[in-house]
Amino acid sequence: MKTKTGVNTQKLTQLALLTAIIILMAFTPIGYIKTFGLEITLIVIPVTVGAIVAGPAAGAFLGGVFGITSFIQCFGMSPFGAALLGINPVATFVVCLIPRILMGWLSGLIFIGLRKSGLKEIAYPAASLSGALLNTLFFMTALLAFFYRSDYIQGISESLGGGNIFQFVIAFVGINGLVEAVTCFVIGTAIARALDAFVKRNARESRA
Repeated sequence: MKTKTGVNTQKLTQLALLTAIIILMAFTPIGYIKTFGLEITLIVIPVTVGAIVAGPAAGAFLGGVFGITSFIQCFGMSPFGAALLGINPVATFVVCLIPRILMGWLSGLIFIGLRKSGLKEIAYPAASLSGALLNTLFFMTALLAFFYRSDYIQGISESLGGGNIFQFVIAFVGINGLVEAVTCFVIGTAIARALDAFVKRNARESRA
C-alpha cells in the first residue's frame, strides 16, 4: 500500500531531479538559444513537465528556480539581463522571477482543469504549450511595465523599427517566440506524457 510518506518522497525526488535539470540547462548552452532580442529558452520544458506530473505548486517552485537562474544570468552571462540590472536591479529581479512562478503554477492548473473536464489527451499538449506562451506573455508584460520607457529599450525599439509598443513586442518576440512555443509544445508534451505514465505505473505496482 502506498503511504503518504511514499507519495511525498516520490514528489520530492521528482522536484530534486527537475531542479537539477533546470540548473544544468541554465548554465550550459543546452538551456538557451541565444539570438538578437529575446532568447529562446528550453528551460520552460522541465517547469511544465513538473507542473503536469507533480501539480501546480511544484510548477510554481520550479518556475521560481528558473527565475532565480535567469536573475543570476544578469550578472555578466546575459548582455540583455546585465543591461536591465544596471537600470533597475529590483525591477530586474521581479521581471526574472514572478513571470516564471506564475507560468509554472498556471500550467499545472490548466492541466488539472482539462483533465477533470474529461479532456485528458488535450491536457498534456495544452499545458505544455501554455507554459511557453505564458512565459513569453508574463515576461514581456513585466518587461514593458518596468523598462519600456528606459533609454535602453527605446533604443532597441528604434533599431527594430517599432513605432509603438505593439510593433515593438511583435518585432522583439518575433520568430523566437514561435520557435520556443513549438519546441516546448512538442518536446514537453512527449516527456510529460511519458513521465506521468511511468509515475502512475510505479504507483500501481507499489500498491499491488
